[in-house]
Amino acid sequence: MSAPVIELGGLGRTYPGPPPVTALRPASLVIEAGDYVAVTGPSGSGKSTLLHLLALLDTPTEGRYLLDGLNTSRLSDRDRSALRGRRIGIVFQAFHLLPYRSAVENVLLAQLYNQTPRGARLRAATEALYAVGLGHRLDALPTTLSGGESQRVAVARALVNRPSLLLCDEPTGNLDSANAAALMEVLDQLNAAGYTVVVITHDPAVAAHARRAIAISDGVLSERITAGHA
Repeated sequence: MSAPVIELGGLGRTYPGPPPVTALRPASLVIEAGDYVAVTGPSGSGKSTLLHLLALLDTPTEGRYLLDGLNTSRLSDRDRSALRGRRIGIVFQAFHLLPYRSAVENVLLAQLYNQTPRGARLRAATEALYAVGLGHRLDALPTTLSGGESQRVAVARALVNRPSLLLCDEPTGNLDSANAAALMEVLDQLNAAGYTVVVITHDPAVAAHARRAIAISDGVLSERITAGHA
């Protein structure tokens, strides 16, 4: 039996003061491969802290975080960065696309440290863009893309290395309702294809797409409801 993609054991984060601020109180959570989880909570609840810990962009002050069974707390900064590049795809609210690089070139950037030959990397980038419905926009510059298309390029970039975890931070925050609905359909399809998806959101409509909804308030995690795909 394979290890969970995410296993948190008493994971917490306190920022030094004075006075010290506890942003995430000791939390335990298991997310299995193929799961679809929404983490919801108001501004200041600890969502961003949890995101940075899950993305290996920050380190906990207590507890442990196992990613695919590997205890990340024992890793050096260099090894954490390498693990993040291989096993975590991150989609941020801001698209973070280079404006003078085409859609396929932006996706290729996620493979900079991948020693796979360029031809294979180009095929992977192309396949990722087709997977999000942008096979017809491979050579388009970000300045010619709509907001919804730009976010789908960001999703393609996140999944091009076939990560264990697709981690999305308010992915619809910069989109209108129609583009938000289209993006969530893409995430639903990726989850149906086997990707493990975790979405950080304040939007109940986005959270409703997930199978599980985890609430966070004042740094405390609690599983409130079981949701089904919209």
